[in-house]
Amino acid sequence: MNTRAVASLVGTALLISACGGTTKSDVARQQSSAPSAASSSTANPNAPIKQGLKIAFLPKQVNNPYFTIADRGGSDAGKEFGAEVKEVGPSDANASSQVSYINTLVQQKQDAIVISANDPNAVVPALKQAMDAGIKVVSYDSDSGQDGRHLFINQAGAEDLGRTEVQLLAQQIGSKGKIAILSATPNATNQNTWIDFMKDELKKYPDMELVKVAYGNDDDQKSFTETQGLLRSYPDLKGIISPTTVGIAAAARYLSSSSYKGKVKLTGLGTPNQLRKFVKDGTIDGFELWSPGDLGYLAGYAAAALASGQITGAEGEKFKAGRLGEYTVGAKGEVLLGKPTVFTKDNVDEFDF
Repeated sequence: MNTRAVASLVGTALLISACGGTTKSDVARQQSSAPSAASSSTANPNAPIKQGLKIAFLPKQVNNPYFTIADRGGSDAGKEFGAEVKEVGPSDANASSQVSYINTLVQQKQDAIVISANDPNAVVPALKQAMDAGIKVVSYDSDSGQDGRHLFINQAGAEDLGRTEVQLLAQQIGSKGKIAILSATPNATNQNTWIDFMKDELKKYPDMELVKVAYGNDDDQKSFTETQGLLRSYPDLKGIISPTTVGIAAAARYLSSSSYKGKVKLTGLGTPNQLRKFVKDGTIDGFELWSPGDLGYLAGYAAAALASGQITGAEGEKFKAGRLGEYTVGAKGEVLLGKPTVFTKDNVDEFDF
């Protein structure tokens, strides 16, 4: 992706945190839990990034197109500051499938672990052991419990994302009709938080009815089957929101070859290369996403800044992330990448990722 496209992607549209259903009480609990596990040492913003750092990316699942792009961005960052960056992880997205990988990375004495948590709680004990061993922990895309990491690299504000996806679909269906959500896993932190805000935003649209939240487990075939099931159960469905890159692609594939094409609107989170043909053939009017490559790139620099002592994870600290510029650590150790872009037939060809 060219520099102009990157700049446009990081700086345009409007919202978020792809590639499971939370309640308001769950969000409040997360926000009121222990502060991020910042080191008690003093940050030195002028410290150079250490050479030869070992940084491991642990996505929800390997061979997922979204995480392949994101982790490649982390690898690109590592090349810039002289680190050894690798990707490891499970082929499934089950709640506890990442724990054994964390334990192995601790034994390998990695300098930093960058994780997208399948379950916010299941990974915390293992991550705490990693932190006790001196390993810096950065979550990205989907947060772990706050006491299991130093920083969370968030795509953007979760509330913005949840609300704007409802707004996008409302525009496409005239703010009227039955809709469904096709999510990833039931325990996915980011998915659940977005869905909670979607439900709240739907209160502004009394003629739109959420009839079901389905889960494709970020598996292509299951997501395809779940889409088929939604249409069989609700033949008068007007729209589907799928806030997962695997789910939206599978749903688009089903709709594009069915009698529902053009009748059932689909939006959510996906990549331009993945969904371009479905935008051009009319299956999808518009969808949104941030740059997954930039997300991984930022997470890589954040991990290096922690491991080099430039920051500890405390609110207000600043660090530089290569071509993306300077970032500030926010409350609870959160760092926001920026706002995603809405992709339509008018701009989808301007992006290549």
